Amino acid sequence: MKKKTLKKVLRHAGKYRGLILLSMILAVLTATLSLYVPILAGNAVDCIVGKDNVDFEGVSFILLKMLIVIGIVAASQWIMNKANNAITFKVVRDVRAEAFDKLQILPFEYLDKVKTGDIVSRIIADVDLFADGLLMGFTQLFTGIVTIVGTLVFMFYLNFRIAIVVVALTPLSLLLARFIANKSFELFKRQSEARSEQTGFIDEMIGNLPVVKAFAHEDENMEVFDDVNDKLFDASVKAVFVSAITNPGTRFINNIVYAAVALFGAFACITGRMTVGGLTIFLSYATQYTKPFNEISGVVTELQNALACAERVFALIEEKPEIPDSSNAPKVFEPKGDIVIEDAAFSYDKNKSLIEDLDLDIKKGQRVAIVGPTGSGKTTLINLLMRFYDVDKGKICIDGTDIRDIKRADLRNNFGMVLQETWLRSGTIKDNITLGRDGFTDEEIIEAAKASHAHSFIKRLPDGYNTVISENGGNLSQGQKQLLCITRVMLNIPPMLILDEATSSIDTNTEMRIQKAFNKMMSGRTSFIVAHRLSTIREADVILVMKDGHIIEQGNHKELLAKEGFYYELYNSQFA
Repeated sequence: MKKKTLKKVLRHAGKYRGLILLSMILAVLTATLSLYVPILAGNAVDCIVGKDNVDFEGVSFILLKMLIVIGIVAASQWIMNKANNAITFKVVRDVRAEAFDKLQILPFEYLDKVKTGDIVSRIIADVDLFADGLLMGFTQLFTGIVTIVGTLVFMFYLNFRIAIVVVALTPLSLLLARFIANKSFELFKRQSEARSEQTGFIDEMIGNLPVVKAFAHEDENMEVFDDVNDKLFDASVKAVFVSAITNPGTRFINNIVYAAVALFGAFACITGRMTVGGLTIFLSYATQYTKPFNEISGVVTELQNALACAERVFALIEEKPEIPDSSNAPKVFEPKGDIVIEDAAFSYDKNKSLIEDLDLDIKKGQRVAIVGPTGSGKTTLINLLMRFYDVDKGKICIDGTDIRDIKRADLRNNFGMVLQETWLRSGTIKDNITLGRDGFTDEEIIEAAKASHAHSFIKRLPDGYNTVISENGGNLSQGQKQLLCITRVMLNIPPMLILDEATSSIDTNTEMRIQKAFNKMMSGRTSFIVAHRLSTIREADVILVMKDGHIIEQGNHKELLAKEGFYYELYNSQFA
């Protein structure tokens, strides 16, 4: 799994080959010049201790060269770091955009089974941690490898025997790092999953805080949070504990390497096979040789965390998308509003049927009310009309065309929806009414607001239509939020309408005014009204009474009351 994830990361990074090549060239330059500095230092030592008199002229010249080399190294490192940052942030931007794009085309089945917090954690937290590991990898990994290879070449050139000792001890460090990396990957994966669970719980609690307080459920929530928090703590401690062994373990082995170099080098100096300056150079190379192993061990740890997070992000990206639009879809879809449902069946759970053998024939301009107890299939029927889900059997046609042969965007653009759950984003009142769509004048927006009876409360806001509202309209009442959602539809009324519990959060007087506006809006348009308050649907042309996924009664208000069936019982339960 790690190899597959790594290949995906490299495939994304491969788009920026130019920057990667620049980074590699600068890494080679930096490492090569850094390896030249010990040679200059050794030569300077020989100028001081290798002769009877100190060669000040030679030392001064060497120091000048060292200053120039160190300056070039600093400049190349700065440019290399900028290139590495650019690569990392571009890759992360692409991955995050790809994950968000996939989110737009995921089927509702996926969104039903995965918590919102888990998805947020993957796109935000996991991508950020992935970026940290990727940046460290680009910054230190290649430079470290170049430094190791370069120091080995120089050490073999200076003293073959001592270099053999260094190479013989190196595998110990590599084996330790690999062993710990394999262990830490799974632990970091568990840590990421625990973090996602915590994010999901917090997101859920913030969204439902009024309900929590209303039921005095704070203590129970704290207990659940403590369990989730402890789970993340345990996963984090185990992951960090195992990964933390890497650095001290490799340092211990590298110190043995350094000690061996010093010991064998001292004997070489005593026997005259190496000068003091040569030993100085070799010891400096030994330090430079072991240092990248320490750094790479840290990089490997970070990469395990990064790959564990990347695996979760790529799992989201590779989720099966919703069925693509039909290649035979009409280029222009301008429906009149005739809707036919033939022998339709659907279930959220394949082992438990919800809607079965559903048949319906609605003519253009008819107002269709859908009533029934909770779980009877009312909202599911709306979801099928909007093609949030596809029917398991049968078909739904608009003007004789199966909706599966219509582009989803075209289908949904021809439905105006006012849902039970309002959705507003941070921004001005005007932006929330137009949803960023161009082409609407201020006069048109005000007329739509007047039609929905939202204009009066908007005028009282500090900046009127330019008033900025918080996320999901937190500074508005539920009724005001729903009025704004109704205004959206009033602004550009499509040929078909869906009103799902549209006036459930609005007071009776406002509801009466809105019903008048709805009557005008629905005139000549095929409209579906889902409501528990039966007073709002008396004027419907057709009332569908649903129970257990079936239409058990159908007719207008008077006809259904005359039958004295299920609708009669529902109506009397509200108005008896």
